[in-house]
Amino acid sequence: MAARLRARWAGLPPWARWVLAGYLIGFTDGSLAHWRDVAGGGIHAYASWPPPIQVFLVGLVIVDPLVVVLVACVRREGVWLAAGVMVLDIAANWIGNWPRLHTDPATLLRPSGLLPIAVFGLFVLLTAPALLRVMKN
Repeated sequence: MAARLRARWAGLPPWARWVLAGYLIGFTDGSLAHWRDVAGGGIHAYASWPPPIQVFLVGLVIVDPLVVVLVACVRREGVWLAAGVMVLDIAANWIGNWPRLHTDPATLLRPSGLLPIAVFGLFVLLTAPALLRVMKN
């Protein structure tokens, strides 16, 4: 199993290995952030957000680690899931933060929050098509 996994990573162009490493870092960070929020506030950690977004954000406790595992295994499904998660995550965060942005535009400048999520999401969405072309299943 380990030899096959090493071969999958080695079979990728160097740029693709770096991009996948970026996915692993980003989704691990997101996973830890959601775990920390849920550990501190339980399933109501996002109670100030609209109910559908609350469910999505709590669900990321499971989905983000799944992305990490699939990407680490160099699975195309991981790239597809990463792109889907980031589309929803960007939308959820813009919707949830919209009222705060009107009262405090500096919300965008915080080191963890809306801007880093949007930048990482764009990174995932812009790199996913090229990754899918070079990955084999």
